[in-house]
Amino acid sequence: MNTTAKSEATYATILDAAVGMAAAEGIGKVSLGELSKRTGISKSGVFSRVGSLESLQDAVLDEYDRRFADEVFLPSLQAAKGLPRLTMQVNLWLRKIGSETERGGCLYAAGAFEFDDVPGQLRDRIEAGVVRWRASLRKTVLQAMEVGHLRPDTEPEQLVFEIYSLVIGVMHDARFLHDGTVPRRAQRAFNRLISTYKSFNDLE
Repeated sequence: MNTTAKSEATYATILDAAVGMAAAEGIGKVSLGELSKRTGISKSGVFSRVGSLESLQDAVLDEYDRRFADEVFLPSLQAAKGLPRLTMQVNLWLRKIGSETERGGCLYAAGAFEFDDVPGQLRDRIEAGVVRWRASLRKTVLQAMEVGHLRPDTEPEQLVFEIYSLVIGVMHDARFLHDGTVPRRAQRAFNRLISTYKSFNDLE
């Protein structure tokens, strides 16, 4: 392995450990020193590859964004516009949340509580991520209205709020209550929710 490849592999090891640590304990608990202990890489070696703690936190969120796109957003684009795409987005999101609770949770959902009253660059970055994803959901809802899958009197912001609230509830019960029935309950809750918004023309 050449020097460049080795350096990239080391960086990937550090970043993966940082994402895992952030998911399990909160992104605010990530530290260069703890990463050094967990990876067996000297603190100076960690610093030389990630730079400041702020740079590391940005890299962690960038990596989480990349994984989220690969696991949720991009696959959902394969579904037809409208309700099929919205349903796939939410189903994949719920599946990801369900799998992540074993290791921690969604960095944005958890980070929103961790930094809700802590002003600064990290809070701004987390807020921007939440707003960006909710805007994407809103766009999908609007497309579902345009193609006639959802009622014309649907309030996109309200539906997005209700979907997001469902995801927060999933994280709470899965992580805090260790409720193994959460995935099934979440799916039933979403099906019931979306049935109240479906266009009469789209009812089977």
